[in-house]
Formats: sequence, C-alpha cells, structure tokens
Amino acid sequence: MPELLSDEEIRRRLPDGWERDGDEIVREYGFDDYLEGVAFAGEAGEIAQEEFHHPEMVIRYKEIEVRFTTHDAGGITERDLNLSEAFDELFEDEFGGGA
Repeated sequence: MPELLSDEEIRRRLPDGWERDGDEIVREYGFDDYLEGVAFAGEAGEIAQEEFHHPEMVIRYKEIEVRFTTHDAGGITERDLNLSEAFDELFEDEFGGGA
C-alpha cells in the first residue's frame, strides 16, 4: 500500500495550479469549449487507467475539475502527485494550456 505523504511534503511538492482540499488534491483546467474539455477528460482517463489510479473528474461547460486521493491509504500519496504532474503535462502539451 502507498505511504501517506506528510503535510509538509504535500505543501512543498504540490504542483502549481493544484490545491489541497482535506485528503485530496484538486485542480480546475480551463478550456476554450466543451468538447475540448471532454477530449482532455478522455485522454486523462486513459492515463489514469494505465496507472490504475482513478481520479474524480467533473466535466463542466469550459472546465474540468480533477480530484486525486489514494483511498486505500486514506489520503494523499506519491501516486496522486505523480498523476497530477502527468495530467498537467497532458494539458500543456496537447491542449496548449487551455483557455
């Protein structure tokens, strides 16, 4: 089972644009239109499936909210930070940083 990260380590390593919300990390990605956001969610979902670590994703009109936590560990672990960075890379590389 993955180890929980300390509050200090989470603060120090949390990528730009991400915030802590209790036992989760969260970010909203902005897009030019609805279908671009849906495309991002689909590609991000493929990344998550490859890692077998599945975030909560909420699709809105021009934004996608992503929440990571490691349920079996009871909070934020290395896996959450790694995938948050992978999602950020996808957003920058494939979607030009969005709206």
